[in-house]
Amino acid sequence: MNEAHMHLMVNHLPVVFPIVSILLMLFGFVLKSEPFKRAAYLIFIFGAFTTLSAMITGEGAEEIIENIDRNTPLYIHNHEETAEVFALLSYVLGVLSFIGIWGSYRGKNWSKTFSIITLLFSLVVVFFASETATSGGRIQHTEIRNGHPDAQIGIQDAKRDNQN
Repeated sequence: MNEAHMHLMVNHLPVVFPIVSILLMLFGFVLKSEPFKRAAYLIFIFGAFTTLSAMITGEGAEEIIENIDRNTPLYIHNHEETAEVFALLSYVLGVLSFIGIWGSYRGKNWSKTFSIITLLFSLVVVFFASETATSGGRIQHTEIRNGHPDAQIGIQDAKRDNQN
């Protein structure tokens, strides 16, 4: 198993964990349940750690992919740029979640407001997670590249199939 394989194995977790956490946090608000909010905080923290693992394996994956396909440097560069922003935001979310879980356990009066702030910030993180995932997909999935001939052929084939 090489670093490109490792990267593919871990790179979905930083995208999925915040989405699951948002749902848990929303359930926590609806049910007025601190345990749900704490679980959401904990998964946000796990998400930050999985982001770190994706970043670490990303460097090795870059070297391997550049040697396989010489047409990908621009896509890799764009993915790397969006990943750096996403990673920073994910780490901040992890720190906010650590503070939030601490405040929840201690029964701090600012805990509810803090959970709302964390939830709103997590929506920003999910947006950047989506951008990072899409830019990463463009590296090897030519069908999602804007204006790429493979995508145009796929669209034409799908239209033809729908007409039959």
